[in-house]
Amino acid sequence: MRERFYAFLTAISKVFGSWVFSLTARGIAAGYFFFFPRRAATSAHFYRVLFPDRGRWHAWWCAWRQFQNFTTVFLDRDLLHARGAIQYTFTGRDHLIAAMAQGRGGILLMSHLGNWEVGARLLRRNIPDLRLMLFMGRQAKEQIERRQKEDLAASGIRIAAADQADGSPFELLEGVGFLKSGGFVSMTGDVVWRPDQRVVAARFLGHTVHLPEAPFMLALVSGAPLYIFFAAKSGPRRYHFSVSAPIPVAAQTRAQRAAAVAQAAQAYADQLAAQVRRHPLEWYHFTPFLKSL
Repeated sequence: MRERFYAFLTAISKVFGSWVFSLTARGIAAGYFFFFPRRAATSAHFYRVLFPDRGRWHAWWCAWRQFQNFTTVFLDRDLLHARGAIQYTFTGRDHLIAAMAQGRGGILLMSHLGNWEVGARLLRRNIPDLRLMLFMGRQAKEQIERRQKEDLAASGIRIAAADQADGSPFELLEGVGFLKSGGFVSMTGDVVWRPDQRVVAARFLGHTVHLPEAPFMLALVSGAPLYIFFAAKSGPRRYHFSVSAPIPVAAQTRAQRAAAVAQAAQAYADQLAAQVRRHPLEWYHFTPFLKSL
């Protein structure tokens, strides 16, 4: 969806109602489903793995619903501008409050399940004193993504945008400094941006997956704990946010580092798999993820 069209659609919806946005977005999602068959097949394969006892048509039906549900990401993003339009519940908030009371920061590990942007912005709104830095990829020709970053920054979230084609270690150094000052760094745990990016293997739904190593290595180097954050829908315009108990990533010797990182990555993969089983149609990961096919 191009930025100008997105802005036009948003403006029209404010006049005639959100149903205009929803109907148009669902039509666009249907076009992607039928005209990008490889992407749809990737989703269908995932649902064959998630529901091994169901047939092929059930997997394709789930993929169709996944594409359609993805449109709510854009609608709910726009609804955030009106306070009270999105309702939510929150568990695990006390973990972050306790860390802040001690002057400590942490790493919030997010995923592409549910709506991480709604989660980040409402998390910041729910805990006004929370200092949050969000690591995001920066594409060569951004459209909606640029507006997304502007809205996040306007909500008080510090954005660290790294080029997906040429990541720099200096961004991680900035993250270490932010953690040491008591801030929280948010990173995505389920997407590998570049072919040369360092990864860590984990088991997910009986398959091997590659997760970005950076969040776990950042926790190890900085001494900050990991908190796994999910923002799943609990109904129309309603979300449930959850923050896990802190997961320490520590190693006594250099030789133990790989094991410590792998253990933390597996803990994340296990919690992600549990959430995917609870909310299977909110898994908005449209690129191949399962490695051992």
